[in-house]
Amino acid sequence: MTLSERAEKAVEMKNSGRYNCAQSVTAALADQTKLSEEDLKQLSAGFCAGMGNLEATCGALIGAGMIAGLKTEGKGTLGVTKQIQEEFGRRCGSIKCKELKAVTDGKPLCPCEECVRNAVLIYGEVLGL
Repeated sequence: MTLSERAEKAVEMKNSGRYNCAQSVTAALADQTKLSEEDLKQLSAGFCAGMGNLEATCGALIGAGMIAGLKTEGKGTLGVTKQIQEEFGRRCGSIKCKELKAVTDGKPLCPCEECVRNAVLIYGEVLGL
């Protein structure tokens, strides 16, 4: 599966209503880990709506960071996650859910689907998928 296909799979999962933003990213990248898609879905269940409904860090970004931690086995994860966060902020305009969902001129800064798509794409770009 290509990186673009993974990103679209994540968007489809998010739009299905059965996955939140963090779950859709972790599930779309499940093959990057030793955990099952279902295990990752359960693990990331509480990280939607900006770090568990606090409107803080975007859940899609948290999901990408979780997978990065598993992929790197905790070695150098902070640097990888920082790269993901910085690029996500550049593409989306913020890393905070409240700011991303803020409506200006009739549309949000970055819709959830775009956050999910970007989180998967940036994860893949940083980790060389």
